[in-house]
Amino acid sequence: MLIKDIMTPHPVTVRPETGVQEVARLLVERNISALPVVDGSGKLVGIVREEGVIFQDKKAHLPTFINLSIGFLTLGAKKFEDEIKKITASRAQDIMEKKVLTVDARVTLEDAATMMIEKGSYYLPVVENGALIGVITKKDIVRAIAAGKR
Repeated sequence: MLIKDIMTPHPVTVRPETGVQEVARLLVERNISALPVVDGSGKLVGIVREEGVIFQDKKAHLPTFINLSIGFLTLGAKKFEDEIKKITASRAQDIMEKKVLTVDARVTLEDAATMMIEKGSYYLPVVENGALIGVITKKDIVRAIAAGKR
């Protein structure tokens, strides 16, 4: 069985400029755990996971900044800057993951499942020529196995 047979086509998406509150609302209303971020032409530019929304809502206080400054020394300037941006985020582009593991619609169910386990990702955007055409989740794979669609 191929991913195209069980993927969710035309998934709910957001644009980079979508507000974090709107992202949170969509995640809750649609009962989903991630949202692809696409540009005006439908090209996948990132993904916002629930974790990004939760991280954005955490309070920044003095001990956090002290810990972050220590982190700055160990993690480097780029990582430090990314952490500050997440705390102060207001748009999807501020909290999205830019390096996104994707899959082709012609990948087998078994290969996608293996990829998810090996990479620790539960949500894979399905792309064709850079454009988002669907998504596949661990839940979709479990549902397919339960239905005997292997």
